[in-house]
Amino acid sequence: MKINEYQKKAMSFLNPAIKKDQIIVNAVMGLSAEAGEALDLVKKQLFQGHDLNRDEMVKELGDVAWYLAEAAYALDIPLQEVLEANIAKLEKRFPEGFSAERSINRKE
Repeated sequence: MKINEYQKKAMSFLNPAIKKDQIIVNAVMGLSAEAGEALDLVKKQLFQGHDLNRDEMVKELGDVAWYLAEAAYALDIPLQEVLEANIAKLEKRFPEGFSAERSINRKE
């Protein structure tokens, strides 16, 4: 499945009762909540003796992807554009791959 196809299919599950101007709010709240759920799985692994549950992490990361697609949809931005812009930013910041020096001394 291509990225923009995912976005279109994912938005078929958007709650139709949410007004267009509220979609972005729902999306960023959802991103935060789902990232927190993924973090909780890691916390349990690091500090509570759990194995990292791969299946649950896949579900949480999928929910993060859904809310990311929703946020882009709310702004009328194809999801592929968001991902391409992120790669362009990273290539500019780290032209030869990650470097702690460049990370510490970031200019942007």
